[in-house]
Amino acid sequence: MNRRRVTVVAAAVGVVAGAAGLGVLAMPAGAGPAPVLPDVSAESLVESVLTARPAAFGGSVEVANDLGVPALADVPQLADGESKLRMWSDGEGRVRVQLPAADAERTFVDDGETGWLWNSADQTVTKLPHGASAEPKLDLDPDGEQVPPDPVAVSREVVAKVKEFSDVAVDGTARVAGRATYELVLTPKPTERTVLREVRVAVDAELRVPLRVAVLTNGTNNPAVRVGFTELNVGPQDATLFAFTPPPGAKVAEQQPTGPTDEDRALAEGALAEARPQVHGEGWDVVITARTPENALAGLAERERPGTPAEDEVDVAGLLARVGKPVSGPWGSGTLITTRIGGVLLADDGRVAFGAVPEQVLTEAIAQVK
Repeated sequence: MNRRRVTVVAAAVGVVAGAAGLGVLAMPAGAGPAPVLPDVSAESLVESVLTARPAAFGGSVEVANDLGVPALADVPQLADGESKLRMWSDGEGRVRVQLPAADAERTFVDDGETGWLWNSADQTVTKLPHGASAEPKLDLDPDGEQVPPDPVAVSREVVAKVKEFSDVAVDGTARVAGRATYELVLTPKPTERTVLREVRVAVDAELRVPLRVAVLTNGTNNPAVRVGFTELNVGPQDATLFAFTPPPGAKVAEQQPTGPTDEDRALAEGALAEARPQVHGEGWDVVITARTPENALAGLAERERPGTPAEDEVDVAGLLARVGKPVSGPWGSGTLITTRIGGVLLADDGRVAFGAVPEQVLTEAIAQVK
């Protein structure tokens, strides 16, 4: 794929993914009466979320998006809906993740020395460095399907980013995956300008690890995005779960644990110089601004090569028309994509702003982009 095509695809998918990525993963409280637990301070629970070491476990994780994003055939992973996966950990760095699918099996195994990605759809195995599953998102599919990280990792990331800009409290107890938990609530301080109302983290009363994190937006009591354990078995797991042997006939490729090449670094530095990303604000009302390379969002239809587009190209203009609306103001004109957890503003001249904030905050930030 040439550089222009990469730019177009990144502009289309990255913009919408940016809107979805403003939120965090969450799941609702488990069924059953709230358990009676000893009192605990909010500060203690925050510390637990940030420092507790995960135990060995096996469990089921459910993810549900309710972002208000329409179904898109080009980028199906952004559509609202539910998905499930199975996860196992030995508590010492060995991990197994499985994505059930009707027509294929996608599995990741880290045996403590090597990571293995198996995709039965094309009979491929990819060898990765040990620890690859620690990345914020693990790509199990060359076409872009990804596995969300476990609720422990998500909770830590979210709490670390907003705790200093929040009022923190303990709001009772709950049951998650059959386990007793405390409900830690982080609410934006009154000075924060955000469309988010609160983050709720269910912290295991015994292990002090987060089992659930939920983000609620203004105007509704239903989480915009949900993920967490629906079933959890804490304790040693079968050692065979963390072993992997490529199936007979599988194509095995190895991803070397080396750093980027000089060419990769040069391309990355060039793209970063063109984008000129900036961070505006702090905490809940952070807005990220940048400039798309080569003004990729302005007149894309006219700049595409004539003829039938290749299969891996994306109709950016058509995609934006389906998910956004035209807007204008003193800052200029462009397209606004909104979800329940924030928005993305794309100016016609290539400026971009996104955050979990109202439109006014986005326009204020994009006006500062030169």
